[in-house]
Amino acid sequence: MTSLKKSTARKKASKASLTKASPAKRRAVAEAELPFADSVGYQVRATHRALQRFLQFKIEPHGITTGMWYFLRALWHEDGLTQRELSNRVGTMEPTTLSAILVMEKKGLVRRVRNADDRRKWHIHLTPKGRAAKARLLPLAREVVDTAVQNLSRSEVAQLLKNLADVQNSLNTTLARLDGANNATVE
Repeated sequence: MTSLKKSTARKKASKASLTKASPAKRRAVAEAELPFADSVGYQVRATHRALQRFLQFKIEPHGITTGMWYFLRALWHEDGLTQRELSNRVGTMEPTTLSAILVMEKKGLVRRVRNADDRRKWHIHLTPKGRAAKARLLPLAREVVDTAVQNLSRSEVAQLLKNLADVQNSLNTTLARLDGANNATVE
């Protein structure tokens, strides 16, 4: 047998053994092929978690969790959103949004107002306390971001934001195309 045939035979045997391998072995092989340090997804998630932990450290003394933070940010930008609109802005499922709204309502940060035309809809409005929280909390969030990018120049921060937007756009475009293909096959 020539060395090329032996090499090909070894590769086939290796692939066959991998498909029969345990999930742990398959994970180990996959990790060897894409270490965490080289994984964009892992690095983005690790960065997000670090940002979230630092933000929580800063805002927790004010009685706010990171779970509430994202909803408050959306309402500071546009008050009076419906629960569904708020879910879409923040990127959460409606039950998660409702849980956060109920907690924020108990804390006196928001109030729910039923839509006069469609009684199924609730609009979420900031209370004076919820609006006032913006002046205390936004500077803390700014400090978190400033700390995160302290070793980057302004142009590097701008490039980072552009690169992240490009990654999001690539994924969203692909998902929309796949979703369209899935809907086309279902119909």
